[in-house]
Amino acid sequence: MQSIENLKFLTKEQVRNLASTFGTPIYVYSRRGIELSCEKALSFPNAFGITVRFAMKANPSRTVLEVLRRKGIHIDASSEHEVRRAILAGFKPQEILLTSQQLALGLKDLVQSGVQFNACSLKQLEEFGKLFPSGEVSIRFNPGLGSGATKKTDVGGKTSSFGIWHEDLSKVQDIVQKYSLKVIRIHTHIGSGSDPEVWKAVAHYTLEIAAKFPNCHTVNLGGGFKVGRMADEKTTDPQVIGVPVKELFQKFEKEHGKKLKMEIEPGSFLMVNNGAIVSRVDDVVSTGDGGFTFVKLDIGMDVNTRPALYAAKHPLVVVSKEENATRAKGEVVYVGHCCESGDIMTQEEGGGPRTVVTEIPNIDDFVVMEGAGAYCSSMSLKNYNSYPETPEVLLDLEGKFQLIRKKQTLEQVVQNELLVPL
Repeated sequence: MQSIENLKFLTKEQVRNLASTFGTPIYVYSRRGIELSCEKALSFPNAFGITVRFAMKANPSRTVLEVLRRKGIHIDASSEHEVRRAILAGFKPQEILLTSQQLALGLKDLVQSGVQFNACSLKQLEEFGKLFPSGEVSIRFNPGLGSGATKKTDVGGKTSSFGIWHEDLSKVQDIVQKYSLKVIRIHTHIGSGSDPEVWKAVAHYTLEIAAKFPNCHTVNLGGGFKVGRMADEKTTDPQVIGVPVKELFQKFEKEHGKKLKMEIEPGSFLMVNNGAIVSRVDDVVSTGDGGFTFVKLDIGMDVNTRPALYAAKHPLVVVSKEENATRAKGEVVYVGHCCESGDIMTQEEGGGPRTVVTEIPNIDDFVVMEGAGAYCSSMSLKNYNSYPETPEVLLDLEGKFQLIRKKQTLEQVVQNELLVPL
């Protein structure tokens, strides 16, 4: 049975103040927490230098990006749109690596501006060669192994379309030779929430590939470091998993006479537990003997789709509306406000309700969903049921809350719709 969870960076008084000042639902991020996570990532053990790139898809909020930029973090962009958004946020093109499933339509302009390109397929590599013969390029390989918290977050091995299959190395070399390309970076990424042991094994394979390209000076090992959201989950310690990988780089230098720089691309690691959602209890209903007690929140898959998509677990903490009020503990199921049977905040993998033990809230009490700093706001089903985009605030270093994203208006929801003559 799940243990009672606690607030990670907010106090109950702050939760009430947030709700009173900004209303619910609302995202809140901790600047202090983000900065501490950056420092941990930047101290990742390395032999000959390290660059930390933020997997921007995790949370592209403008103020979040500014906090990361000031800490010296670079960008891992998953689309040309993220590239342009990062530049708008103040990142230099040279600080951005584009690793995209879809070939960027504006690739030529982006690369000419200084953006670094990571070819993720033979087609992408060929197209880059046509545009930039004798150019410098990075290549993403699928190393044949994958690891993720779920099958849906595993991006390596035969079931994944990400990267060039490792057995196609000779085809890569043919294209490189055809266009006189200089391969300066080899990249692999195996999944989100990956097994540290698999990650270390893939690091070894990645270095073997890097040895095939004489101009390679950087090896990018991706991200996916496990972050424990729930109290019974462990978070990857960079100091533990980094040491054997550092030794691999040192061994490579002895064998090949080359000091390779390391890159990592954390998304969750920098943000997960530095963000939360403050929601309000809209209703509590029961389905009788043998059924469930359902707590209906004013958030749903339009605010955080991870529970519906992955059956992801998030800590849920009840904060009573009144100070010093007590609530009995019991088993409940938390559900969202969308008119969708799959909008269950606590669900079994594959669907269906999963009970959790919390204080049993009253209507209008608050429930804080923790572990919501990454892949929540950015990946939500915005505007489903026409709910407006959720506002966001930053808890600054002085303990004050600053609005960093306004609540979307109805006019903004429909602003791109056109009524044609009928």
